[in-house]
Amino acid sequence: MSGEGAPTTLADGSALRVAIVHASWHPEIMVGLVEGARRGLGDCQVDEVVAVNVPGTFELAVAAQRLASHGFDAVVAAVRGLPR
Repeated sequence: MSGEGAPTTLADGSALRVAIVHASWHPEIMVGLVEGARRGLGDCQVDEVVAVNVPGTFELAVAAQRLASHGFDAVVAAVRGLPR
């Protein structure tokens, strides 16, 4: 991919605490999603990123809610979409 047309980010997220919650199934897909989220957060200068692995999709919402209530400014859920 050339990156042509990709959005530019000017946000300063250096003061933010962000959690990424992801399921353990389909590791080859989840690794790519988590790495992409980390790259995007890095582009916004977010230094404090915690990744949390949960067993499956059902636990994503529970873990995200718990992380949000424990002082994280944002929670990213890495979810593989359904095929079209």
